[in-house]
Amino acid sequence: MAASNKDNIRKFITTEPIPDKGKDCEQKVWDSVKSAFGEQDCIGYWRYPLFSKIGEVRKEPDIVVADRELGIVIIEIACVKIDQIIAINGEHWQFQNADHISVSPAERVNRQMQALLGYCDRESILFRKVTGRAIIALPLITQEQWQKKGFDQLPGCPPIIFQNQLSKAALLTQIQKSQPLVTGETLNDDQWKTLKAVVSGTPVLRKAPRTAISTNGKTRSSILATLQEWLYEVDLQQEEIGKQLPPGAQRIRGIAGSGKTVLLCQKAAQMHLKHPNWDIALVFFTRSLYSQIENLIDQWLKRFSNGDVQYSQAKTKLKVLHAWGAQNRPGFYRTICEQNNITPGTPYDTQYKSPNEGLADLCNRLLDGKEIQPMFDALLIDEGQDLITEDDLKYQDDNEYKQTIYWMAYQILRPVDPENPEQRRLIWAYDEAQSLDCLKIPSAKELFGESLTNLVKGSHKGNGNIKKSEIMHRCYRTPGPILTAAHAIGMGLLRPNGMLSGLTDQKSWKAIGYEVTKGSFKPPGQQITLHRPPENSPNLVPKLWGDSVLEFEVYNSRQEELEALAEKIKYNLNHDGLKPSQDILVVVLGSTFEAMDLETEVGNFLMDEGIKIYIASGKRLNQVNPRYPDNNPDRFWYDGGVTVSRIHRAKGNEANMVYVVGLDHVAKNESNPNFRNQLFVGMTRSRGWVCLSGVGNYPFYDEIRQVISSGDTFTFTFNRPPKVDTGAEEIE
Repeated sequence: MAASNKDNIRKFITTEPIPDKGKDCEQKVWDSVKSAFGEQDCIGYWRYPLFSKIGEVRKEPDIVVADRELGIVIIEIACVKIDQIIAINGEHWQFQNADHISVSPAERVNRQMQALLGYCDRESILFRKVTGRAIIALPLITQEQWQKKGFDQLPGCPPIIFQNQLSKAALLTQIQKSQPLVTGETLNDDQWKTLKAVVSGTPVLRKAPRTAISTNGKTRSSILATLQEWLYEVDLQQEEIGKQLPPGAQRIRGIAGSGKTVLLCQKAAQMHLKHPNWDIALVFFTRSLYSQIENLIDQWLKRFSNGDVQYSQAKTKLKVLHAWGAQNRPGFYRTICEQNNITPGTPYDTQYKSPNEGLADLCNRLLDGKEIQPMFDALLIDEGQDLITEDDLKYQDDNEYKQTIYWMAYQILRPVDPENPEQRRLIWAYDEAQSLDCLKIPSAKELFGESLTNLVKGSHKGNGNIKKSEIMHRCYRTPGPILTAAHAIGMGLLRPNGMLSGLTDQKSWKAIGYEVTKGSFKPPGQQITLHRPPENSPNLVPKLWGDSVLEFEVYNSRQEELEALAEKIKYNLNHDGLKPSQDILVVVLGSTFEAMDLETEVGNFLMDEGIKIYIASGKRLNQVNPRYPDNNPDRFWYDGGVTVSRIHRAKGNEANMVYVVGLDHVAKNESNPNFRNQLFVGMTRSRGWVCLSGVGNYPFYDEIRQVISSGDTFTFTFNRPPKVDTGAEEIE
């Protein structure tokens, strides 16, 4: 399917399948709207997530269309027959035998329009310039029946779409002729782009304005200040994934920086507002992400409820759970134990030192011979690659081996449909390139065993066409030159002895945003050329900066490396105008003990140079080697200090200027995919610039130089399949 056709389909988003009972009413109107607006420059939603409270009811609009020509069109559907309407007085309608319509559709559509136009007016470029049409659809009533009742003579009645006006031409004409609730202006290109961004909720993600320090010439701070108010073009794939609530399992595979965490938080917030009685949990693995995830959910709840609902009000039904949990923090594993009256284990109760392996070990014991009671209606998992272990820690059930943590998650979910108990609302997002401890790929078969191999193949049944598996290919966080270099180094594409991990077919590369412009992977031995088009890496820093955003430096000694690091950070603070916290991040590489030692060495050196530092998980600035109980594992940033972090704590976080030090630790282990993944994760923390550094002289350094000079296009010979083939289980 051509990309344009795919986008044309994606521009109509069914956030939840319409029940079968609505096929002769709601479905008919939605199908008619999609047909009528098919050739329009627009984006449309079935059940747009704006839950305005009217009386005791919180209800989203049935249909919202943002159209360049017509502005915002909201259509509220009333599935009633003419005899059920007793009286109409302006926006107040009275119904008989229609208990499901508790609030007048006219009153509801007007309130919803006011709320949505209110968001538009917050953007100066759109202030009082967007036209708004509030319309009632009566698909079970003809215009003749309406006129016979005399309703067409009543004052203050909103525009109506009748049963005999649902053809493609008639519907669009009726909407075009309808009297706007609010009259705006014809939108120019920038206004239309902004309107789409507002409707999608993109302003939620906008950073607070920053002031660039006054210096001559271009600085990093001035570039960031320029970008602060920038709203990216609406990504229809992201918009569809984020707004749709699947009636069952869904796997979201996304490259680093594609917005997986943002979309999961959006889904969780929308689920709660739409189904406030559901028990929902969002599970993650990196403890330092607690505040980021809670803040994102809070922002989406406020956006979708027009400011009425905050996370503090929702947390009894919508839980944010670290996979482990802690004594003072509810966690996924601990919550399940307590719900089932089982004493939870601790990291000291398992022989496995790796956090994911230790957790899998305890979950195995929890599942062994015990019947776990379902307690959630929906479960969303972020950083899904970090909950995978090697085969020796899998759970065995009915002669099948399953990933223990995922199988436990599946078990504690209530079935979506009692008649189809296999379908449970488990949604997991992952990027296999960010796995630091295990090389397994989280396919359905790997996670749930042979019998559930098809759990995330195809689309969910019904009329929403909600895919069970999505792959996100655009990277918004990390600039293109940094992302492509991170992929090439992480996979070893230009490695003299051949790639170590990655994709081995054209379709899989395309799915993550690359083009195979030359060669084929079958049979091996052919020369391959890969290219990443600029549109798949829309970060504007490289264009605005006009110089390299990726540097690589080699030093004779660690002392020289750290001296250069200190000088660069001082320049960032004094000339570039960057803030120490959340603008600058130092990531150290190496095995557990190597990284611990280097983290301490970097911290002490920077302090000696007069730079305040914060070691991730500390309780205060300039605290080296934070240890229990004098630590805070949930913390990653501290105002006034430059964060220095090992790679496991850095995952999921991001900064504008990232320094990755200790490349020699990777160079000595360059044939180990896990060490290369460390470098990949470190580089993709960046929103703007990366500086790589190491000591000594290694062949690996030549590979890095070759990668950087290759830009967005890599040519290599594919000699043999890699150690780890990360090809998608199913790509449509």
